[in-house]
Amino acid sequence: MKTLLDHNQLNITLQRLAHQLIENHLHFNDTAIIGIQPRGVLLSDRIAALVQKITKQKHIDYGRLDITFYRDDVSQGIHIPKKTDIEFSIEGRNVVLIDDV
Repeated sequence: MKTLLDHNQLNITLQRLAHQLIENHLHFNDTAIIGIQPRGVLLSDRIAALVQKITKQKHIDYGRLDITFYRDDVSQGIHIPKKTDIEFSIEGRNVVLIDDV
């Protein structure tokens, strides 16, 4: 299998993404980050932590969303639902969705 990004390259890419999000959304007062289950959460956990660290904020709104029942192949029964965890309102806010695609 071909390696697309090594550990260092992935860290640099995630840092760049975090900085771009901060440039576009400043201090995340009106913005939330939501990771798409299952594999988008792996990326969004890291990106949300980086944004929080870089901005030195104690809290940014971050959640996880399971889209299993909205997939076009849900009838095949091959996907096991994961937990949706969004403990804040997204009404009137910017939402950054992060997935692995």
